[in-house]
This record gives sequence, structure tokens and C-alpha cells, in this order.
Amino acid sequence: MGTFVEKDVRVLARDHDVEVVHLVAPHLTDPREADVDTIDHDGLRVHRIVMSPQRPLQIRRARRLLEPLLASADLVHTMAFPTLLAFARSRPGVPWVHTEHWSGLTTPATLPPTWRLALPALRPLLGQPDVVTAVCDYLARPIRAARQGKPTEIVPCIVPAPAALAPRRPVGRALELVSVGGLIDRKDPLLAVRTLAELVARGHDARLTWAGTGPLRDDVAALAVDLAVADRLTLLGTVDADGVRAALDAADLFFLPTKADNFCVSAAEALVHGRPVVVGSTGGQGEYIDASVGELVGRQNVKAYADAVEWVVATTSELSAEEVAATIGDRFSPETVRRGYLDVYDLARAERAG
Repeated sequence: MGTFVEKDVRVLARDHDVEVVHLVAPHLTDPREADVDTIDHDGLRVHRIVMSPQRPLQIRRARRLLEPLLASADLVHTMAFPTLLAFARSRPGVPWVHTEHWSGLTTPATLPPTWRLALPALRPLLGQPDVVTAVCDYLARPIRAARQGKPTEIVPCIVPAPAALAPRRPVGRALELVSVGGLIDRKDPLLAVRTLAELVARGHDARLTWAGTGPLRDDVAALAVDLAVADRLTLLGTVDADGVRAALDAADLFFLPTKADNFCVSAAEALVHGRPVVVGSTGGQGEYIDASVGELVGRQNVKAYADAVEWVVATTSELSAEEVAATIGDRFSPETVRRGYLDVYDLARAERAG
């Protein structure tokens, strides 16, 4: 489901013969499909097996259906925590790498109550693979604690740089803010609207464009009306990669008052597009946001975010898009991730041999 999974798979396919097994949630597929539904996904061979992480019978069935698909594998690479459930009773007989992205490991308070109760029993599953990778050290810390000394490596998300950077606009025109993410509580879009209203009250001709949708959309729109900034807020809804690029290119500043993120891909995308950022401080984004081009805000507070926006706009006004993007360099390029996984696969084979 995550675009980060597909990006990783495309990079892995440069060096390896890759077949993908998608353990697909029941509500996302036709229940009349065959036990294993094999499709071609833009040149990738994908086998789909229905499995809900909340249904033990489906988990056992998925493990049984996986067996013939695993028979010819030289290495198994699982991605995202629910895939570990299919291997809870028996490890694959070949080297095993797992890539984890789950924010529940770093911020359990954001989980539903049932998942919080189950977390102590689920964490030991992270100790089963030969090597586990995380996208940043922030996420790697709880994984290392669960693995008790077994290898845990950092392989970042792929955030490809655009072929060309759109120039930054001259200071003094309307302040164009852009946010990219779901309209969900964890991203705090209501605080974003309140911050927009505060900036307007301070005399800024500010506007906010939000790319993404979610259950808070109506609440966000209603709050904008209440605060008299509806004409300054644009909700784009779901947009593709080209739509995100266009929104970033048109913006002066990326702004996301997220309560918690493991990596915050959208902030990294903004930086590689040459746009300064203001984001929440809880997460791995602090590992790559340079203080010269961004501000991390530690409080979900309107004044704190409005102050940060004003500060970043003022201190980055003379920086070009190329200078902003240079703070990231190639650390999130497809080639960097490719080399990281090649090293991890070698390590997994050595671990299994040992």
C-alpha cells in the first residue's frame, strides 16, 4: 500500500529477481479471488494473499499459502510490521531481512487501545529476522531494544530529487505555505489552519495549500470558515507525484505541524525540491533538517508555529532552491538506498551462515 514499498522494490529489482507477495487487507480486494491471485503490476510480478492482521485464522492460512512461493527463494525480505505475523510460528529457511516503518513502535500513544495492549506481545517478533532495517535512528532505537543485539541497520526512504529545481520566489509577495499529508489527527491540520489565521492576524498575506485527504477534511474546512480564512485555504485532496511536485514548486515554505512521524517523507521531499520547512519535532526528521533551512517545533501551539514560520521565512530569504536542496545532497537517492540494501543482504547471508 505504501509508495515507499514500491520504490524500494523497484530499486531491489535492479540487482535481484524480485517477486512480491502482497498480504492484502480483506476490504481492499474481492473476496471471490483465488487463494493466490497473481497479477502484473507495471512489470512486477505480484502475488496477492488476503490477510487481516486481526484474524488469526487468516494469518495461519496466509503462512500456508506462502510456502510454495518461498520454496525457490534465496532470500526473504518482509516489509511493514503485519508481515511478521505470517512468520511468527516459523522462520523462512533462507536469509531474512525485514524493513520496518511502523510509527506505533516510536509513538505507542497514537495507537488504538487494542494495539497498545497487544504491543508488548508483538515486539518480540522483531527479533526473528536476521537483519532489520529502519529508515532513521529514531525508529531504529526501539527496534534495537527489541532485538537485543541482533543487527539493525539504517536504510533511508527513497526521496528522489527532481530533474530541475523551480526557483524560489522573491520575498515580499504573498506567503505561500504547502502541507502534504493525510487530514488526520496525527498531522494536526486543525492546528495548521489556526496557524494560518494567526499569520494573517499578524499582517501576512498568507495562504495554505494542503495536498492529501482524510477524515478531518470537513472539520478543517469548517474551522477555516469560522476563522475567516476559507478563501486562503486550498484543499487539493489526493494528488499524484506530479501534483505534489507542482504544489511544492509553487510554495515558499513547507509547513506541517505533525505530532509524530518516523521519517516525514513529505518534509524531505520539500527540501530536495529546494523549499525550507517548518515541522513538528517528534520523529526522525530532526536527523536531516539542517537548522539553516528549517525549524523543528516542539509544542503543538499556534504561537510557536507562527513564530517558526516567520523565523524561517526571514532567515532563508536569500537562499536559492539549489542551496536549500544541497543540505540533503544524495543521502536519500535511489542509488544510496540500493547500496544500503546490497550491504544488508550480504549481512543477512553472513548472519544466517553463522
